[in-house]
Amino acid sequence: MHVSLFAENLYVLDDGKVRQFLIVSDGNAILIDTGFKDSHIYEEVRKITTAPITVLMTHGDGDHAGGLDGFGECYLHEGDWHLVKDNIKKHAMHEGDIFKCGEYCLEVIEIPGHTYGSVAFFDRKKKLMFPGDSVQKTGPIYMFGNHRNLDLYIESQKKLCEYIDKADTILPCHNEYPITPDYIEKNLNDAILLKEGKLKGEKHEFLPCCTYTGEYTKFYY
Repeated sequence: MHVSLFAENLYVLDDGKVRQFLIVSDGNAILIDTGFKDSHIYEEVRKITTAPITVLMTHGDGDHAGGLDGFGECYLHEGDWHLVKDNIKKHAMHEGDIFKCGEYCLEVIEIPGHTYGSVAFFDRKKKLMFPGDSVQKTGPIYMFGNHRNLDLYIESQKKLCEYIDKADTILPCHNEYPITPDYIEKNLNDAILLKEGKLKGEKHEFLPCCTYTGEYTKFYY
């Protein structure tokens, strides 16, 4: 696990496959996502802070929810509750909910598509967005399986376009970071081409999907 201080009181925890984000203050801490089970995120977080931790989930996929056992509970949009084990206590999260930690103030934006319960967290003052897997540079963005919906993804990217002029920094959970807000529109345009059947697909080597390559974004679909 590679741990780095990205900004004041904001840590990036990256195991090489997926990354999580930890915000700390004197009185509390916020962890965004928990990685794979073998990421040992709880132990890594406790090396940084002993404060009470609120776990916020961008979505419920296994590479984000695998470390929840160490915490026992989380805030997760109800659209993804079925993706997380029953032994984890789940608190509902909705559009406009606010979570504060020190000088950070995270607002929930519902962006279903990658999963039905996907959300982004946005700090308006710091112009900082955590979009989970829904905004990326290059991808691949996973869009196959029963818990994903390309039409909803496109509508959610259109919604996020309203934040392009309000954000400065995007911190995705996969691939290069930080990225600029224009990747919201780049992902959107490639997703529309995917929907219209204008991207060439090649059968994936072992996943039950094809790889579609747009100008800026790859999709597994």
